Amino acid sequence: MAKHNIQEIQEISVEERLKSLYRLQEVMSEIDKIKTLRGDLPLEVQDLEDEIAGLNTRVTRNTEEITERKRKIAENKNAIEEAKLKVGKKNEQQGQVVNNREYEILSKEIENLHLDIQIFEKNIEDFNIDTKYKQEANDDLVAKIDDKKVDLKQKKKELNAIIHETKQEEELLRNESKILENQIDARLLAAFKRIRKNARNGLSVVAVERDACSGCFSKIPPQRQLDIRQRKKIIVCESCGRILIDHDMASEIKIASKHETKIDE
Repeated sequence: MAKHNIQEIQEISVEERLKSLYRLQEVMSEIDKIKTLRGDLPLEVQDLEDEIAGLNTRVTRNTEEITERKRKIAENKNAIEEAKLKVGKKNEQQGQVVNNREYEILSKEIENLHLDIQIFEKNIEDFNIDTKYKQEANDDLVAKIDDKKVDLKQKKKELNAIIHETKQEEELLRNESKILENQIDARLLAAFKRIRKNARNGLSVVAVERDACSGCFSKIPPQRQLDIRQRKKIIVCESCGRILIDHDMASEIKIASKHETKIDE
């Protein structure tokens, strides 16, 4: 079946190939117009979604750090209570000692416990300051996320409106482009796509207008124009590499295309 299709494509005249190529170019240009209508909205939507995701990650990280700080604050408070209990016990033991040496030892232990309590209290103070800073940062991030979500909602609304308006037209154009591509041999189609990709305006097949290539406006010699009008071989512009067709062919295809559009309507 595949061999049969290839043979059928090879049997298509150069003129018919050129017509299919130019019509394909017209279809792809219409699709380009739809993409231009959307402008940078798809990228703006994606950028906003990525930015919101990044901000949410920061909020999550800050929230985890706040939870960890609160856990450490609780640990230090418990350590303070334990140290105070030990101080109380040491004070009781001091009242029961029988010599100065034991009293001095207990005094030193009590002093160390008080130092530990000061350290725990300093830790709590630092953790509270850090927690407050993280919470304020989170509040700012949440507010920023809310603003970004408003922007994202608006951008999506605009984009969806354009997509809704152009969806049916784009689907029809893309279906037509597939049909046309099946009528063009693989090597010629690959060349068409390569030229189109490298062309600034996406035009890979252009007509000769006023003795010049309408893609780059370079003059086309009379003999070369004659060859183009004969439609017996694929001819490209020597300056820009675009595939050339004659003005009359371009006009015929455009008229036929408009006629088909009216019938469809």
